[in-house]
Amino acid sequence: MNEYEKTLVDIARAIVDDPDGVAVTSEIDEDKTIILILSAAPDDMGKIIGKHGKIAKAIRSVMRAAGNRGGDKVVVEIR
Repeated sequence: MNEYEKTLVDIARAIVDDPDGVAVTSEIDEDKTIILILSAAPDDMGKIIGKHGKIAKAIRSVMRAAGNRGGDKVVVEIR
């Protein structure tokens, strides 16, 4: 598990009711973009997305900032 995956898992587990249901996988795109795929228990998806997507937007902003600091482009997909 790389540092971006660990950071995203820590953030998501702090938000949800079932921390064991959180899973993160990563892929690297052809233009070297790191794509983090976040999934959680179906009952917790609303908590991760938040009202009008505000929590999801905040998570994406934090991970993008972490990527910028490390010199990488990081994208978060929530499935």
